[in-house]
Amino acid sequence: MDAALARAWIAAVAGSVTAHAAELTDLDAAIGDGDHGVNLRRGFDAAVAALAAFEADTAGAVLTKTGTTLVSKVGGASGPLYGSFFRALGKTLTDDPDAVADGLRAGLDAIVRLGKAAPGDKTMVDALGPAVDAYAAAAPSGFASAAAAAATAAAEGAAATTPLQARKGRASYLGERSIGHQDPGATSTALIFAALAGLG
Repeated sequence: MDAALARAWIAAVAGSVTAHAAELTDLDAAIGDGDHGVNLRRGFDAAVAALAAFEADTAGAVLTKTGTTLVSKVGGASGPLYGSFFRALGKTLTDDPDAVADGLRAGLDAIVRLGKAAPGDKTMVDALGPAVDAYAAAAPSGFASAAAAAATAAAEGAAATTPLQARKGRASYLGERSIGHQDPGATSTALIFAALAGLG
C-alpha cells in the first residue's frame, strides 16, 4: 500500500459513510446513542480535509494522520476506537507488502486493548477480527484478493451480530433487548473494508 492508495481508501470510506450515515444512525438509535452515522461522517470528512493539506509520502503517514484526526473530531466511543485502529495500522506499515496484514492486526489489537471487547460481545470486533484473519489468509494471493476476502468476512461478521446480546458498550445496558439488532460499529467496520476492496 502506497500513500496514493491510502488516501484513496480514506476518501472512499468518507463517501461510503456519508451514503450510509442514515442507516448507521438508525442502527445506533435502536441500541445506542443514535449518533454513530453523524459522528463518523464528521470524522472522515475531517480526515479527508486534513489529508488534503497534509504532505505525506508514505501510506503509514497518511493513515496515522487519519487516526489522529478521528480521535480529535469524532464524538462517542467510535472516535478513539477507529482513531486507535488507523494510528496503529499507520505506524506498523512499511514498504513490505506483507505489512498491511501486520498493520491490520496491530489495529485490531489496539481496539481490543482500548475497548476490552472480545468476539461475541456484539461490537466492531465481531467484524474486524474476521476481516483481519481473512486478509492475512488471502494476502499471498495479492492485495485485491486479500481486500475482497476481508470485506466479505467483515460483512458476514457484522450480520452475525444481529442475534447476539451485547456485552460491551451502551448496547449492553439493554440486556436481551439488544438481541435482533445489527451492531452499528460492526456495520461501519464492514463499510471500511468494502471501501478497501473497491480499490483492488
